[in-house]
Amino acid sequence: MQLGLSESLSSLYQVRYCPALAKKPTGAPKPDKAPSGPKPDPFQDPSPDLLLAQIPRENPSHVLVLNKFPVIPNHFILATKAWQSQTDLLDKEDLEAAYACIKAWAEGSGPEGQGSKKLFAFFNSGDESGASQPHRHLQFLPVEAMAQGDSQNWQPLIDVVARQPTSSGTGYQHLAQVPFAHFARPLPPNPSSETLHQIYLSLYRAAVATAKGGLSDAGQITGPAAISYNLAMTETTMMICPRRSESARITVDSTAAGDVAEAGVVALNGTVLAGTLMVKAEAEWDELRRNPTSLHNVLAAIGYPQPDAREVSLL
Repeated sequence: MQLGLSESLSSLYQVRYCPALAKKPTGAPKPDKAPSGPKPDPFQDPSPDLLLAQIPRENPSHVLVLNKFPVIPNHFILATKAWQSQTDLLDKEDLEAAYACIKAWAEGSGPEGQGSKKLFAFFNSGDESGASQPHRHLQFLPVEAMAQGDSQNWQPLIDVVARQPTSSGTGYQHLAQVPFAHFARPLPPNPSSETLHQIYLSLYRAAVATAKGGLSDAGQITGPAAISYNLAMTETTMMICPRRSESARITVDSTAAGDVAEAGVVALNGTVLAGTLMVKAEAEWDELRRNPTSLHNVLAAIGYPQPDAREVSLL
């Protein structure tokens, strides 16, 4: 039965080989080398070459910037104009601005006049989520660019989950084949910022309940998040998964790993909710495509088991 689920899981996920993600060994630092200082903030006064817009036009609260080193074409980012923490809960303005980007792209008003019909938005929060910058930001990937070169049958995982029935006991959607806890809810047409925020908080509370085995401090609506998690959004759906690990280890052929540091350690971010895994070593790529059980084990390791509906129905 588990093998069958793993084989089904392979049809839901695409594995992308991205050598640019590799971290080459740098050797021991020289003892006389001075500390490098704070890490630069790419969203504080972004380069004019990368800045797409400030939104809204009057009294802007957010900036849109291109990813300087995109793995997938037209990867862009929505960041708060003033510094806010990536580990704090999202507010209404964040979600309203993100949804406006998704809507504009669907209407053909994306960056560089792109006519793509669908954007996948994701947010990484917490040490175990795959987050790399402390300045609050959401990221966007065109679905058509994600699918290039892959099977014509592939579609974002969030879309597959969105077609599942809503549980009468919990009000959430999920897909049984996915081996980590996840919760999705449909979005109404043209939702208000208040509606987006309410749906987000309901998903967040379900994620906290799963990670902590109860409601704990999930009732808060501002300030630091109680857990690490990934959030995803399209024009029609919002989805979350609580994270317990940023990465998982698989066995790879050392002769095929070359000089890639930590070959066999697969780190995942919010693209996991798009049904996309990006790996840094060809040996990892080979193993995950060849062995469905390895794919299943990686996904199971980075999240929590899906709770019984009765455990979530009290939310």
